[in-house]
Amino acid sequence: SIARFPDLPDESPEGVLEAVLGTPGDPNVEVAKILMREGIEEEHAKEAIAEAEAFGGEVPAEALEGRVDLTHLPMPTIDPEDARDHDDAVWVIREDDGSYRAWIAIADVSHYVRPGSALDQAALGRGNSIYLPDRAIPMLPRALSSNLCSLLPGVIRLCLCVEVELDATATVRRARVIEGYIRSIAKLTYPGVARALGFTPDPPRSPEAEALRNDLQVMWDLARLLRGRRMRRGALDLDLPEAKVVLDPSTGAPVDVQKRSHDPGVAKAYQLIEEMMLLANETCAQFVVDQGIPTVFRYHAPPDQAKLERFATMCGELGLAFDPEDAADPKRLSAFLKKLDAHPQKQVLHMLLLRAMKQAVYDVANVGHFGLASSAYLHFTSPIRRYPDITAHRAIRAVLRGERVDRSEAALERLREAAIVASERERKAMEVEREVVDLHRALVMRSRLGDTFEGTVTGIVGTGVYVNIEDPFVDVLVRMESLGRDDYEIDDEGLRVIGRRSGDRIAIGDAMLVQIEDVAILRRTIYGRRLAGDGMSDESKPRRLRRDAADARTTRRVKASKSTKPAKGLKAGKGGQGGKSAKGRKKQR
Repeated sequence: SIARFPDLPDESPEGVLEAVLGTPGDPNVEVAKILMREGIEEEHAKEAIAEAEAFGGEVPAEALEGRVDLTHLPMPTIDPEDARDHDDAVWVIREDDGSYRAWIAIADVSHYVRPGSALDQAALGRGNSIYLPDRAIPMLPRALSSNLCSLLPGVIRLCLCVEVELDATATVRRARVIEGYIRSIAKLTYPGVARALGFTPDPPRSPEAEALRNDLQVMWDLARLLRGRRMRRGALDLDLPEAKVVLDPSTGAPVDVQKRSHDPGVAKAYQLIEEMMLLANETCAQFVVDQGIPTVFRYHAPPDQAKLERFATMCGELGLAFDPEDAADPKRLSAFLKKLDAHPQKQVLHMLLLRAMKQAVYDVANVGHFGLASSAYLHFTSPIRRYPDITAHRAIRAVLRGERVDRSEAALERLREAAIVASERERKAMEVEREVVDLHRALVMRSRLGDTFEGTVTGIVGTGVYVNIEDPFVDVLVRMESLGRDDYEIDDEGLRVIGRRSGDRIAIGDAMLVQIEDVAILRRTIYGRRLAGDGMSDESKPRRLRRDAADARTTRRVKASKSTKPAKGLKAGKGGQGGKSAKGRKKQR
């Protein structure tokens, strides 16, 4: 139940019952609680819906006047199988001399979402779309997000298109932004593209992708060159898998949690689109900088030095030499990451480095993007689901149309406020998405009590250690008293726990055999106990603990002056580095 307390007097406070959600622990009730707690409404305001629906379901002929007709370009969209909106379409040709010409068409949301309108207020208030396992909560009403702005195949859609000419080495020669319209020819998926290009034998063949195989190969050839250039200049490439919740199609209940894009072939198809989006974002950022017009940029600061010291200590434990000062230079840090490609602890090291990274934010100042080693970067390619992209579209459209650009301090302050709000909403969306995934993980593991799994220690906190299991893809908290017959303490670096009597050491990156002991749905936490394994003394073997649904806290002495945050699924869902959200998080850099 949800109650509101208008006033809280010293005695006998009175509340007003506002809603009865249902039984605690029920998946739908728990998701509703999360959304209500965070102030997230699934339905848009009536005024915003009315504005969106007033545009109708088709683009009228008068809206095409003054725009460039790009319908001769056979541009497909390429997205995950479960994508709910399609805001980009791409096409690449290779000239006889080996050079390339690329078109990246992005839905022209700014045509519909005008400053100060009800739609604008709704989009700014939400900041971005939120993607949950069973639903999407769009930033814009569905009349726009799923229809009029979505680049659906076979229908006319307005766009801002980035056209880029590149030489045979993928060096940009010329670029321009076009206010145009397209008619996409197909709705492709990453698995279908990966199969068509021969990256993987597993996904079913897609007739649409097979028909475009040669053209997709040209796109991939350019994407590979672009990626190589990015890596050489120092862009960071962290291998951090995301969790994908599998739902029962008939009941909607979670039945499994898997790694998203664990197929390396499908991951290459993701990279194809990622490189095209990065090219468009950087091209537009440079355009805005050259024009000297105010907008919202994407800023990513260098890593936290104190956390880098911890990362260096971990590297030393594994026989790897890492100088924290190297992290000040993206190129040197990127070169170090390259050395980890064949290391058995690659993912754990990538996760620890990610924790040392600061979250990317939005800002009116162009300070650069450390993770991309880019001097100018903004978000342009996802205006259906991100408000900062709309601000970039507006700035660029004003220049293309020869309109006066408002450079006043008041206008800059409005952009600054929009950047702050967008950064806050992005963090909230990621926290909500992560908590809902953790809820579904707990629900899946409810039926696995007593089962045994092999995992890897990925985090140490005051109450225990987190162990990541590959299949199902979940994190298990092994509390200090469930580690063995000893009193365990955290070392000064926060990278291991040590048994006071036995000297038994458990470090981040160690393998551990765990048995699922309890699941706390309301805490979104899976509990396990460590089973005896190689190298464990009799004294350190775990004693059997009774399951405690109330999640009794440890009474053991734990030196918790330093701890690391739990590794929630080794996810980059922060600002990290990349992504398309429900589209693979490949545009969120």
